[in-house]
Amino acid sequence: MTTTLFVKANNRQESVSGRLYDAFLESYRASYPNDTVIELDLFNEPLPYLGDVMISGNFKSSQGMELTLEEKSAHDVVAKHLEQFIAADKVIMAFPLWNLTVPAVLHSYLDYLHHPRKTFKYTAEGLVGLLPNKKVALLNARGGVYAEGDTSEMAVSFVKNHLNVFGIKDITTVVIEGHNQFPDQREVIIEKGIYKAVQVAKNF
Repeated sequence: MTTTLFVKANNRQESVSGRLYDAFLESYRASYPNDTVIELDLFNEPLPYLGDVMISGNFKSSQGMELTLEEKSAHDVVAKHLEQFIAADKVIMAFPLWNLTVPAVLHSYLDYLHHPRKTFKYTAEGLVGLLPNKKVALLNARGGVYAEGDTSEMAVSFVKNHLNVFGIKDITTVVIEGHNQFPDQREVIIEKGIYKAVQVAKNF
């Protein structure tokens, strides 16, 4: 049975990326009724920042060393999300572009996924990702329009860079953009993006 993980990183009411998430989820459930669907709302999760305690706990755990209570608390959060991500066959991430990048909760979540020998390994030729068979869809909303390769866009490109470290190349993107830049076209732009999300979900 296929396990599909839906990750949401926006807690604003009626947000555009939230509407993308809901549309994709509804269409996916209808298209794949036998799949196991897991929903993860990052704003409802305790997500401590990566720092000394978490790094120490992760290292000690990998070496079979005893952790302090504080280290174990932080490491348990990492392990929960890391193992859930690895176990999923497909992953959908919905997030906005806020101040040129992703919400802090998504940044923290992605930090948790970097684990030598689980999501990547070091070789003489460089990093090699260990999750090449995972399929990912990125649902993003941004009020302005960004040209392909624009270095000021650090949301979709940021997440893709992380996924590439893990060896994930099968990445589908659905982006709604320009709805704030062109307010007279706002609803048309949003509806076109939501329609695309619904169609992509049917064959994801």
